[in-house]
Amino acid sequence: MDVRNQTWLLAWVLILLSCLLQTTTGQSHMGLFEATIEAVSEGTRFMNSNPRDAEPLRRKYDFIIVGAGTAGCLLANRLSADPTHTVLLIEAGRDESFIMDVPILANFFQLTPETNWGHKTMKQDTACLGLKNKQCKLPRGKVLGGSSVLNYMIYTRGNKIDYDRWRDMGNPGWGYDDIMPYFRRLEDVQIYRNFSIRGTAGPLTITHPPWHTPLAESFLEAGKEMGYNIVDYNGERQLGFQFIEATMRNGTRLSSNRAFLMPVRDRPNLHVKKFAMVRRVIIDAKSMRAIGVEFIKEGKAQKVLADKEVILSAGALGTPPILMHSGIGPADHLRSMGIPVLQDLKVGYNLQDHLSVPALTFLIDKEVSIINERILDNAKMIIEFMAYHQGPITVPGGVEAISFMNSKYSNNTEYPDIELLFAAGSMTSDPTLHACLGLQQGIYNEVYKPIERKDGFTIFPLIMRPKSQGRVMLRSRDPMKLPLIQHNYLMDDSDVEILLEGVKTAIKVAESEPFKQYNTRLHNIPIPACKRFTFNSDDYWRCTIRQLTMTFYHQCGTAKMGPATDPDAVVDPELRVYGVKGLRVVDASIMPFVPTAHTNGPVYMIAEKASDMIRNTWRTRM
Repeated sequence: MDVRNQTWLLAWVLILLSCLLQTTTGQSHMGLFEATIEAVSEGTRFMNSNPRDAEPLRRKYDFIIVGAGTAGCLLANRLSADPTHTVLLIEAGRDESFIMDVPILANFFQLTPETNWGHKTMKQDTACLGLKNKQCKLPRGKVLGGSSVLNYMIYTRGNKIDYDRWRDMGNPGWGYDDIMPYFRRLEDVQIYRNFSIRGTAGPLTITHPPWHTPLAESFLEAGKEMGYNIVDYNGERQLGFQFIEATMRNGTRLSSNRAFLMPVRDRPNLHVKKFAMVRRVIIDAKSMRAIGVEFIKEGKAQKVLADKEVILSAGALGTPPILMHSGIGPADHLRSMGIPVLQDLKVGYNLQDHLSVPALTFLIDKEVSIINERILDNAKMIIEFMAYHQGPITVPGGVEAISFMNSKYSNNTEYPDIELLFAAGSMTSDPTLHACLGLQQGIYNEVYKPIERKDGFTIFPLIMRPKSQGRVMLRSRDPMKLPLIQHNYLMDDSDVEILLEGVKTAIKVAESEPFKQYNTRLHNIPIPACKRFTFNSDDYWRCTIRQLTMTFYHQCGTAKMGPATDPDAVVDPELRVYGVKGLRVVDASIMPFVPTAHTNGPVYMIAEKASDMIRNTWRTRM
């Protein structure tokens, strides 16, 4: 369904809802009608703001960027700012639409193959055991804006120690003091006005969602009761509690497409090619230089050349297959696929991610949580959003607050190893949630179906620095096939123990004084496979952690940045692929290890820094 059809579908849904409510309640809904007109108008404006599909393409561009996600859209903006440079941005997916940017619907587009690559991990016995076929789903955006269109809009920079460790691993220029100017340059922070720490003039608006439940306030009060401060976790100290900072503008999602690509869509030196699947980088085997790319559009193979650089920004799951199909990767693996080896590098290794367990559901007695059916059946709430971009529809997937904390295993009080993410709803609050997770239907029916339409909240504990590492491999020689993903989640038992500490801490938060006003209690129907253990015991939670393993979509590290002396490094500190001229990687793949952050913010920073590196390279050669 194209953008125009989606906009009119939304409009007709609102009109029908207006008629239904008017006949059943006798209320006046002129405001809803006006909101419908505004929705149509806004959707039309949105449709016309997406960049046009370039036709015909030039034979050669200065820069070819593969992937119009978080990094790709920013790079296209920065590199095309020089009118003497020609830039081609290639995206396998479609246009972004207005309905994708309705915050409460954050889950929905993970279920549509038109916007989600649909990656699933290989079946393993250490994690994801309660999910369908024992496979974790790894949603990745296939749309202008990439995964910034599918995520929960949470903006976190990471910890100072993360980046100082990157630097100390042999990556000069990547320490905290080095990268902070790039965060500030891209930020338009609407919350805090500390100009020495936070940026306020960049393209990426960052704010608290304009509405929150009283439950989120209780979460913050619980943090204070436990001795934590309410902090700017992207400021001087990360440890503490706060409402989420979100990449939002005027109550709606602000993707990388909206922030960086739409404003420059009419630059004559910037072309965008949509619905184009890049198969490989074309490399001159004699000079070992990247000279272009080959892509598939409407079933036909096409080639386009790059005069200066090819830049891969296809993400931690998308960049490795392109490199390997181009002859860059582990020699033994490429040979097994019948692919000639041009450069033997550890592509696809070092896969890291943040894991959680979505099993901490707390029931309450007051109707104050976010239940999608209740919200979307409420004319007043629809009017609030469509006409004014206010109200509960502005809450990103129901996620409201966050905390960074230390477990007993942390050896540095300034370097949290646990995150708690607070959502004012449960597995049943949104009918798409268990489908997005891939939960086995039998588990849903036994554990969660009995609490459908009941108010509650969820606290997700996340492990910040897991020791377990996975790998991305080719499935076949066919570039159109999705890769194999060996997650290796929870292979290291210490990861389970840290998550267990997160579970215990989350329960303490929910049992604190601020939540007692709701008669809060832990939902106690056990996970079927864990019934052999006493409910709420350590062994019960160890079992549940392996059954209901949830990724927070922070895959990274699969084209590791490192010095030439690092045998696992794929790119150097300038993000240039070792042994291949004119080829860089600019996305989450380059992270040496996963930072203490939701990775969307750090990827923006990486792209901002990379744009300077690239421009400086070619400025010296002009």
